[in-house]
Amino acid sequence: MKPRILVLDGNQRASLAAVRSLGSKGLWVAAGESSPCSLAGTSRFCAERLHYPDPFSSPRKFFEDILQIIDRLSITFLLPITEATTYIVLAYRSELPGHVILPFPDTQAVEQLANKNELFALAQRLDVPVPESVQCRGIEEGLLALTKLTQFPVVLKPYKSRILTDSTVLPTQVVIAGTREEAELALEQHAFFEFPYTIQSFIDGTGQGIFALFDHGKSICYFAHRRLREKPPGGGVSVLSESAPVNEQLKASAARLLHAVQWHGVAMVEFRVAEDGVGYLMEVNPRFWGSLQLAIDSGVDFPWLLYLVSTGAEVPQTQWQQRRVRWLLGDLDRLYLVLKAPGTSYSIAQKLGEVWRFLKPGLRTRHEVNRWRDLRPFWFELKQYLLALRK
Repeated sequence: MKPRILVLDGNQRASLAAVRSLGSKGLWVAAGESSPCSLAGTSRFCAERLHYPDPFSSPRKFFEDILQIIDRLSITFLLPITEATTYIVLAYRSELPGHVILPFPDTQAVEQLANKNELFALAQRLDVPVPESVQCRGIEEGLLALTKLTQFPVVLKPYKSRILTDSTVLPTQVVIAGTREEAELALEQHAFFEFPYTIQSFIDGTGQGIFALFDHGKSICYFAHRRLREKPPGGGVSVLSESAPVNEQLKASAARLLHAVQWHGVAMVEFRVAEDGVGYLMEVNPRFWGSLQLAIDSGVDFPWLLYLVSTGAEVPQTQWQQRRVRWLLGDLDRLYLVLKAPGTSYSIAQKLGEVWRFLKPGLRTRHEVNRWRDLRPFWFELKQYLLALRK
């Protein structure tokens, strides 16, 4: 059967990177999204643009439409990008046709890493550093646990960032509470704390990630990057990043976790590195990440390598090169936030410096979305950006 690939979550920049990667290799690639048009769907490397129900509000209807698309277009390879679509597809994976490749290990292995409560227990057994943790089920357990804590701030972490129920996908968020009162208020305000979660000590340090591809427990390649600018400026989505050497300590920790569950596919393992150099495990995401295009530009083409691994083809050796990638409109948003910030946050000189750095991102910097060989995604993104400004 001729390979035909369906990439979900077409409005994600990682989806665009995957479509460009696979489509440029001559593979037939379609992009789906819950809106009629999408970022990845406008790419010249996208053979067909598809529309399906919103997975958040109608997870079962979404999956049923995916089954119909698979049948109608003879899809052989299904690639969800976000956690929402990933968890839905994995929940119903037994209903997928036998010829469809889903590049994930068995659901139990995914649960061991994606479920933070199970992940932290596994990490402790493997001697991977984890912040001091208390696992809780429900609000009452959390309130009781807080009465026994003496050091703040603490971090309240739902067991998943997206919780799949019978009728919806419930978004959650990590809450940093500076005092016991703040933590108690957060527990009472957010419905997702009715599900399992962890209360952890706060690690003062910097976030670092290890990106990996595994083939049934065997490591294929690793990658790391350095965030140069984020939106919002205090920490958030990377808008300017560059490839960086892989931290060997973090790599060893990530490898222990991924080997232990016989991981298959890609994974993003996130750490917080304290001042003493110890990398504490934060979470593992079983999916592609926002700055995927940087890895591809740096010589580690994860979507293509994942396809080769999943289809049993020979996988070439990779060698990363230092590159920079910039998300232009995200960087513009960041600059706006800096310029409107009060003088207590940024002086006039600092703001002028930020303007200069925005205008001069560096000679070897490539744009993530706007590329001369494939400009339509940028025009689509720019149109959506301008429409949002008018609202």
